[in-house]
Amino acid sequence: MRIPTALVTGAGRGIGRGIAEELASAGWSVVLNYRGNTQAAAAAVAACAEKAVSSDQRFVAVKADVSDAVDRARLVCEAWALSGSVDALVNNAGIAPRVRADLLEATEESFAELVRTNLQGPYFLTQAVARRMIADRKSDAPAATGLAVVGLAAAASAQKSIVFITSVSAESASVTRGEYCVSKAGLAMAVKLWAARLGGEGISVFELRPGLMATDMTAGVREEYDALIAEGLVPASRWGTPGDVGKAVRSLLSGDWSYATGSVIHVDGGMHLPRL
Repeated sequence: MRIPTALVTGAGRGIGRGIAEELASAGWSVVLNYRGNTQAAAAAVAACAEKAVSSDQRFVAVKADVSDAVDRARLVCEAWALSGSVDALVNNAGIAPRVRADLLEATEESFAELVRTNLQGPYFLTQAVARRMIADRKSDAPAATGLAVVGLAAAASAQKSIVFITSVSAESASVTRGEYCVSKAGLAMAVKLWAARLGGEGISVFELRPGLMATDMTAGVREEYDALIAEGLVPASRWGTPGDVGKAVRSLLSGDWSYATGSVIHVDGGMHLPRL
């Protein structure tokens, strides 16, 4: 019985950890990528192990910066080394601007950093992973039937998946975070491109678009957005959690969405809805 494996980037904390834990509870092995916080990554691995439903599941943390081509190549190699194949990639890693600045004051250095990490990194990581997935499918085709897996991951052996975690900022303009909005809007187009290219290869591609998430990234603006939520910014009247996004990813990777490639799933409590 082969346990399906997912590679989740930026999985040491926040949304990425929430995704990894949900997949662990669904029977997946997980490669948890992180950039620098070794302690947080170790805690995330331990949390996944606690939620595992089979002793055969494996969880490993791999330090790599997705904005760096050499690190990306090493990350892919280490992910495949865990179980011989990867069934799903979740492009979650991303950063916010170091300083929120008005468009008239923002720097090219900040723009380049965000585009390199939030857009270029996942775009080319997807390229590398997709190439390996296609090669695996061709080499394993005769033995694909009858492959058993556990839990809600039962369709993973037949359907490969790639999920991009974007943001409401892919569509909503924020003039003090222009580089972030541009990077996420570019990532939304990357979903369309990869879905169109990989649909015929048996690889589904999805965009999950979170809204206001209670994570380290939003800690500095918590009071500001608490007030906006109280005023009705979010119809669900609360912050989102990493678990909310994790559950959505878990559903996408279950195999039930195999004919929905290219779809955009909003996980924002209704924040995206046009209202009068």
